[in-house]
Amino acid sequence: MAKYVLVSDPTLAREYNNFPLLDFLPCAPSGPVPEFIYNFLKGKRTPDDGGRAILAPYALRKLESALLTRNKKEDVVIAHENFIDAFIKDDTEIIGVYTMDGLGLGPLTMSYSMLFADQSKPWVRVEFERMMKRIDRARKGKKAKVVVGGPGVWELTVMPEMMDELGIDFAFQGEADDIINEVLEDIATNAIYDRGYFQGYQSFDEGFHKQWVKHDRFITRTKTGKQFPTLNDIPLIQGPTVKGLSEVMRGCGIGCDFCEVTLRPIRYYTPEMVAKEVSVNAKSGKTSAWLHSDEIFAYHHGPHFVPNGDAIMDLFRATMGVKGIEYTNPTHGRISIPAGYPDLVKQVSSVVHAGPDKWIGVQVGLETGSDRLALVHMPNKTLPLKIGPDGSWQQIVAEGVRGMNRAYWRPAFTVQVGQMDETPDDNWETVAMVNRLSNMDVGSLPSEFSVTPMQNVPLGRIRSKDITVEMLDESQLAVYYACYRHLAKMVRRDSVRDSKGNLARRTAMSMTLNLGGWGLLHYIERMCKKRGLDLEKVKRYGLN
Repeated sequence: MAKYVLVSDPTLAREYNNFPLLDFLPCAPSGPVPEFIYNFLKGKRTPDDGGRAILAPYALRKLESALLTRNKKEDVVIAHENFIDAFIKDDTEIIGVYTMDGLGLGPLTMSYSMLFADQSKPWVRVEFERMMKRIDRARKGKKAKVVVGGPGVWELTVMPEMMDELGIDFAFQGEADDIINEVLEDIATNAIYDRGYFQGYQSFDEGFHKQWVKHDRFITRTKTGKQFPTLNDIPLIQGPTVKGLSEVMRGCGIGCDFCEVTLRPIRYYTPEMVAKEVSVNAKSGKTSAWLHSDEIFAYHHGPHFVPNGDAIMDLFRATMGVKGIEYTNPTHGRISIPAGYPDLVKQVSSVVHAGPDKWIGVQVGLETGSDRLALVHMPNKTLPLKIGPDGSWQQIVAEGVRGMNRAYWRPAFTVQVGQMDETPDDNWETVAMVNRLSNMDVGSLPSEFSVTPMQNVPLGRIRSKDITVEMLDESQLAVYYACYRHLAKMVRRDSVRDSKGNLARRTAMSMTLNLGGWGLLHYIERMCKKRGLDLEKVKRYGLN
């Protein structure tokens, strides 16, 4: 059977009925969200006749392609999580697991755990632990080793005791496209300690300075040699991905001081490379393509992050030129470009056929409403605009929303609570920004956006598990309330339009989401009143 069996955290393999923001559903605690509602909202996922995953997370498809450069097709399998037992045999050498938030320590997951003061595990951890225990049972008495990789490996550095509990032999940290064959071969033959890898992991101190910590269960690329694959080292996918995702670049270069992605070198895929990957998804029946980057407007950017309109347009034209593709959606972008270059956003919309019935969703990190914090932590995020000469951060954001909405783009904003050096005044500025955007009209229509607060929790608190709503001051609670008040408003307005499927399913989806949005808002209202927060002040703040 298969030499290498790959599988992902189950929450990364779902499409969540293709409803905006439902990808965040697994962050919710399992106590307040019943399993039958969770299962309904996450949607179905069926394997092929042999138990393999029909669609797989993009990162697994990359590793599959890299392994196939040295192995036969039957030696590498991406399994459906419910059928992984069928592939783990006596000759299986490695079981590779991809995760992003397996232990539920991510910012949004921690936010929900704190808000609900709920001791139940988040659904992302419930599903991850179920799968890991299933794998551990299936490989008992066999030689296969379990290796975990992906962005979620940092959580194992915080809770390394979970490696034994979940049957994890090694955790690999970093990009592996170019060295995955050597790494897995060395693990399988017990030669991993004789090679040039760093036995440990990378971490960051409170000032976001990189640290190297020794640990014999973690494997990281050498400290002194090549730490990242070049573009030529990265193979193209050979199988279809969840949501038709295709990568267009790695790294972003913006330089925000709270983001690890900015430390990676930028590598741009050519439009031809992107089109080849998109065609793999199109041949599987996908009619839409998600173009993934950490900053789509930085694609081949010019000096001072001036957008390269020609390169961006070539990229989208190449994608839409793939036979069968009807719709294209970038994953991430910064707000300053639609603020300063609204015509570029309109040009992209014309190529991808965006319109009143086909909105483009894109995730945008606003992080704060405060000029002070924006200048301290993310001064390049406004470029080529500058706070001061081109307006306040909030004015740039407002113009960006207008530029996006007029081109039928709906931004999904995130803001941080608990940033380094944050003051109550900074948080009230974030409340003012959310309220102003929520009450802003774009032409004759109300503004379209969502905003999700993310808790920035110090590692010390995570390790001590001292995470309760009591850690929030009045201004931080106000940010949560303002954000979820707007979210409930958006769900009421857009849930019917954005639901997919037949009439009965759309009705059920809309009712479930409306009930959930209403319930979450009223829960937060009760909690805020209990803490003495003046809700009327929050509702009015920044509007006079």
